Amino acid sequence: MTISLLIPVCDYDIVALVCSMRSCIGKIPELLEIIIGDDGSSAENRLKYKSLRGDGVRVIVSEKNIGRAAIRNKLALEAKGDFLLYIDSDAMIPATAETYLNNWIAVMASARVISGGILYHESPPGDPEKILRWKYGIKREQRKAFERNKHPHAAFTTFNVLIDRTIFSKLRFNEELKQYGHEDTLLSYQLKKADIDIFHIDNGLLHEGLESNREFLDKTKLRLENLSRLYDSVTDKRTFSSTVRMLRIYNKIRIFRVRLILVAIFIRYRERMELRIDSSDPPLWLFNFYKVCMFCAFREIHSRRKFIPLFLPGTIDL
Repeated sequence: MTISLLIPVCDYDIVALVCSMRSCIGKIPELLEIIIGDDGSSAENRLKYKSLRGDGVRVIVSEKNIGRAAIRNKLALEAKGDFLLYIDSDAMIPATAETYLNNWIAVMASARVISGGILYHESPPGDPEKILRWKYGIKREQRKAFERNKHPHAAFTTFNVLIDRTIFSKLRFNEELKQYGHEDTLLSYQLKKADIDIFHIDNGLLHEGLESNREFLDKTKLRLENLSRLYDSVTDKRTFSSTVRMLRIYNKIRIFRVRLILVAIFIRYRERMELRIDSSDPPLWLFNFYKVCMFCAFREIHSRRKFIPLFLPGTIDL
């Protein structure tokens, strides 16, 4: 069985990552190729990616940004390996590329979808503007395989994942998702509906591309808005909710009939919460509460409640 290593990228420095992985081509027979998917990068970065071509490395280019889902599908169509190894461009190998790849090869016959996990540096970033993303990653995303395997579909992410190529003859990333957020959640839902298991192992990559507090708050808004729209579009809401922690919380809130209270809190205190979160010592409990309140607000918007004039421009920036 062979592996195609796929790296979607848009204006990020992947030279060190690709050079490290390329050193294993020929040394590890299972590593067939590395394909870089340039998704509308600048001319300067595009030249850097093209300079990496050769010795088993290919580059496919999209002149304009087509989105996270579409570039991943494009990479899958180009790949020739039996398995597709997706790695985000802001990932870095904590040990050696050879060890990392051999860890995949050892379990490749065990499952059709295998997740390696996400790691973060033990010490906080030197830039206090990036502390929120680091704290969230350490507390919520960096988990051992035995923990992730308790709820394998809920813990799924495409940051570092090995997928049987034949799955893409049936399931692909949904290209209708143009806005950032939850592409992997929807794929996880589709895998669960198709009775395809996800197996988690401890073969993590370091997440290097930490956003600033403000950027992370902006991305959180996009993710929650996308999640609310996805919830309306899926046919099996119960199964979809089982793969998303936020939806499980939201369904409990509906039972206790407190969602409008949380929306009101969000409208009144949003700016104060954001000021506290966008600091050098952001409390994660407040960030989590902020997200729940925001999601409730999006649910009210998307269900077109009559009191939605409260969300007119000038009242709240959503």
